[in-house]
Amino acid sequence: MAPSSATQQVLLSPAELSYLHTSLALNPPIRPDGRAPTQFRPLIAECDILPGTNGSARICFADGTEAIVGIKAEVERSRPSYSNTSQDTSPTENDEEEDEDDRTEEKESMEKKGRNEWVEVSVEIPGFRDEDSMPVFLSAMLSEALLADGEFTGRLWINGRFHWKLYLDILLLSQPLSYPLPLLSLTTHLALLSTRLPKLKSEGDEDPMFDDDWDASIYLFPRNSKIYTRPPVTLLVMAVKGNIIFDPSKEELAVAEVVLAVSIAERPRIGERTSKERDLRLLAVRTIDPPSRLTHPGVPDAINTATGGAAVNSIEEATSRREVTEEEGVWQPPRGGAKRKLIAEMIRKVLEKGGVAEEVLDGLDAVELG
Repeated sequence: MAPSSATQQVLLSPAELSYLHTSLALNPPIRPDGRAPTQFRPLIAECDILPGTNGSARICFADGTEAIVGIKAEVERSRPSYSNTSQDTSPTENDEEEDEDDRTEEKESMEKKGRNEWVEVSVEIPGFRDEDSMPVFLSAMLSEALLADGEFTGRLWINGRFHWKLYLDILLLSQPLSYPLPLLSLTTHLALLSTRLPKLKSEGDEDPMFDDDWDASIYLFPRNSKIYTRPPVTLLVMAVKGNIIFDPSKEELAVAEVVLAVSIAERPRIGERTSKERDLRLLAVRTIDPPSRLTHPGVPDAINTATGGAAVNSIEEATSRREVTEEEGVWQPPRGGAKRKLIAEMIRKVLEKGGVAEEVLDGLDAVELG
């Protein structure tokens, strides 16, 4: 379970928490900022803002939260693989002639798969050290979504001896006013779309030589390629009494019962995308420990001496009575885990046709590259 310390604890009284929870539990829910349950926050996005990088992007949410991602690529020598050389085989001369092409193609396909160590992700958040749990988790979550399908590292393959090493430097410029994972994921998505690599001029396993003309460089995710693919994105989804809410604010997270970080991507297809619908697939799901578990419960009238209730003998008795008492209008922090049926419904909402995920991807595709 992911830590919830990415945002400052919202200082709301139990009465305010109860009012907010009741508003979000209505049908339809009433959000503090007036958005619909599936409405994403407005954002400003731009690409290629950092000189000297292979790709970069900046996204600023309407609440002032801003992030920048810079991507740098370097040529690195690949480590040799000895997985097949240790096998003792003695094929005949005819077998070697028949299977030579098959072995060559199999070797190239295995090499082009790449390795996860070819991608390095670092996240910096104001007020956090690099070894703190939050930057470490965010870096791991973004890496997990990016490397989940096993196909991304194949784009970094140059030949049997060399490959590209990608360094993704992710910086949150402002204090995290809300959980920063979606913002960092969308910014990384745009930065990868804008990443370009020099055109390779050499052939085979010789030392790589590249074209000096930057205008001839090739996008890491070209839009006019034969196989249409895009980087993944991670969205934040929460639930209150069965109501599923996308892109929650810090106030909404303070009363959330279930919070999920869902990573999705489009399935690769041959040719450019002709229809508006996208074929989405699920890459990863992580539960986020909601900050609502750390809030103080309200005091029901039954044990509130100010309203004529009976006094309790000890703090332990008061705590136990609060946990078993369910009184309307009295805030109770969520206890226990999430039901599998609710989690499945939240994932289905993310992947549904014409939903929030497709709307977000359409908006990112509209950003001009270069």
